[in-house]
Amino acid sequence: MENLFFKSIDEFGIATITLNRAEIHNAFNDELIAGLTDCFVKMESDDNVKIVVLTGNGKSFCAGADLNWMKKMIDYSEEENISDSMNLANLFHTINSFSKPVIGKINGAALGGGSGLVAVCDHVIAHEDAIFGFTETRLGIVPAVISPFVLRKIGESHGRTLFLSGRRFNATHAKEIGLVHQISLDRHFEKDVMDICQDFLKAAPGAQKVCKQMIYDVVNMTDVNEAKVYTCGVIAKRRVSDEGQDGMCSLLEKRKPMWVK
Repeated sequence: MENLFFKSIDEFGIATITLNRAEIHNAFNDELIAGLTDCFVKMESDDNVKIVVLTGNGKSFCAGADLNWMKKMIDYSEEENISDSMNLANLFHTINSFSKPVIGKINGAALGGGSGLVAVCDHVIAHEDAIFGFTETRLGIVPAVISPFVLRKIGESHGRTLFLSGRRFNATHAKEIGLVHQISLDRHFEKDVMDICQDFLKAAPGAQKVCKQMIYDVVNMTDVNEAKVYTCGVIAKRRVSDEGQDGMCSLLEKRKPMWVK
């Protein structure tokens, strides 16, 4: 069985998932999609995992769909295409709703579904030479499955020009439109990734989980009063939680909170 990706975890609880199909630019196939989905489901309940770093082996991060996989799609019925697309959508949803921080370490090209993977990360650090693109329309298809996640990051205006043209763009433009949070020079890339992971480790894991759910809930609320009641309830519960109590005491007592090693 081909090792489609590798998982490792260090002493800090940083789990690194490395896509391992370098010879075909870490492209998706049905086995990789199923494997990644299962991996994130299992990490959700693994208390040893504090943060996940998602990256690729070789020169590319992820180039979208595997050509051999796409060849099979040509003969799929509409029903088979829906089932296949649903598996990919479930992967993006699983990562997007993952309760722990997901750091995108974009080491190279992220095209099509690869840029979709970028969009479901909580923080994205891109190598200075990374290239991005929603290239589906140049193949006569559309970036449909990834669109709910991408448009939340880049908005309708950028979605129109990038989806409709299918053009590629560099890390600087990706940062300008909100797909990427920071760009790293080659000589600093590994250190910059570790530094941002250490920043995330300073936050309370329970508070991070609540924050991710709160962000999703609040951006989907249209009623101001509903949002007011909801957010006041969230902060009240956190203030009386073990983390909230210890965090506030640690500030007053000038010590580290219990979750910081």
